[in-house]
Amino acid sequence: MNPAENTVGSEPAIADDGPPPELQVQQLAWMAEHYPDQAAYVRLDTGESLSFAQWDAAANRLARGFVGLGVTPGDRISIHVDNPEIFNWIISYAAIHKAGAVAVPTNTRLTAEELGHVLGHAEPTVVITTAEGEPKLHLARREPWIKHVLVVDQGGLEATMSNDSSPFQSPVAPHDLADIMYTSGTTGLPKGIAVEHRNLHILPNTAAEWTGASWIHGSPLFTFAGISFIYNPMKMGMTALFMPRFDAGQWLSEVAHRKPSMAFLVPAMAQLISTHTRFESTDLDSLEIVAIGSAPLPPALHLRLADRLPDATVSNNYSMTEAGTAFALLPKEEVHRREGSVGIPIGTEIRVTDGAGAVLEPGEIGHIEIGVGENHRHYYKNPEATAQMWSGEWLKSGDLGWLDEDGYLYITGRAKDVIIRGGNNVHAADVEAILYQHPCVAEAAVAAVPHEVLGEDVGAWVVLREDCKAPGDCTAEDLIAHCRDRLADYKCPRTVTFVDALPRNPTGKVLKHELPPADLDSRD
Repeated sequence: MNPAENTVGSEPAIADDGPPPELQVQQLAWMAEHYPDQAAYVRLDTGESLSFAQWDAAANRLARGFVGLGVTPGDRISIHVDNPEIFNWIISYAAIHKAGAVAVPTNTRLTAEELGHVLGHAEPTVVITTAEGEPKLHLARREPWIKHVLVVDQGGLEATMSNDSSPFQSPVAPHDLADIMYTSGTTGLPKGIAVEHRNLHILPNTAAEWTGASWIHGSPLFTFAGISFIYNPMKMGMTALFMPRFDAGQWLSEVAHRKPSMAFLVPAMAQLISTHTRFESTDLDSLEIVAIGSAPLPPALHLRLADRLPDATVSNNYSMTEAGTAFALLPKEEVHRREGSVGIPIGTEIRVTDGAGAVLEPGEIGHIEIGVGENHRHYYKNPEATAQMWSGEWLKSGDLGWLDEDGYLYITGRAKDVIIRGGNNVHAADVEAILYQHPCVAEAAVAAVPHEVLGEDVGAWVVLREDCKAPGDCTAEDLIAHCRDRLADYKCPRTVTFVDALPRNPTGKVLKHELPPADLDSRD
């Protein structure tokens, strides 16, 4: 007998203390029943599409296949699959939840050693990968708890699927694990964030009405932004348009051709789009909402996009994977009035403290804490890190910032991103914001440079726009002078290092520990 003959869909029925029955719409099953032939996903590089009926049927078959392999509720299943396998990715993700198991998405850019750490921590029963990823998996010291490795591009999923595509769902309770999301590990080994079914989704399940609209996206699926993209578009009655490999020119062409009403970008994508030669001439009028998140957004870039899309809401979103559904959002009408703000809290509270718990006054820079309440997430098998991250119901973000009198939040940078120059604190984000105002700067990062007298000095790493790369177009002296006109002297960079690209993780955050050595010849 099936674990739950009377429940259906990709998102598990919530038992016991879950929502009342009328709110337990199983989203994928609902879409498959009411809009079976509509495109759930379109892969933009090939034009292939997957309908809701195809997605639901394949996920039901695979969930039964997982059970046939011996997977039981609570077992972990890792998805180590890159974006081009988008359809296999989302079918696997839905099937894992249907089987009552726990999805463990892993970063496909990890080294074998890093992947070994993640898998050793999560202890998955099954790993889904590709022919390209399988050798790395073997180098990652396969542990005895990995019973099955399914290679998607060698028929691994199809061979696992049952022949029965009828509705299938193992029941789960609100506090049961749904996902374990591993952090990017920019400051150490990745930590697993335990996501329960009760705090899995930003948008609730709903009996959606089909709108015919679409949402364009290109974030890696193993990230918080990528995972959000799997179920949220259909909850709004929309088709998901997915770019496995982001390209600014293709993005502009797809928006002009397919007319999506929504888009999600990380700041690095937004920067590439805004500096593309076709940015000003491409028809972008279909866009109603452009959400930007996952990394700091320079205020100058935010204004550039907002001015280019005057009829759209270009929002600078702020949240953390640990915070779940808690975030801040800047309304459209406040973009110019509150330049640099990431907005006001939505469904939560945000406070700024001195780091010891004392709440600071408006305008004072301190440690940002997010009030996530009793519904907060925790670190998987790591109570010590959980205790350090949360102060009661408040999440310690690790970011510094301030609130204005109306409760709008401004980010000044990471706590570890403060440069102490001769006793003066310099927030890297402040200097980066000024560099982005220079017309020749495509990307910029600011970090500490060792100094034998001051301890630390201010260094800048800059990617120039293509039309500014000729000799003499833009020099280190030009950029330092630009900063001197707009910043206190002690905040100005003393070195400028020109690079072809900034090292970034898959979510777009700059990996400052991977920046090349500073160009000391440019020292001011």
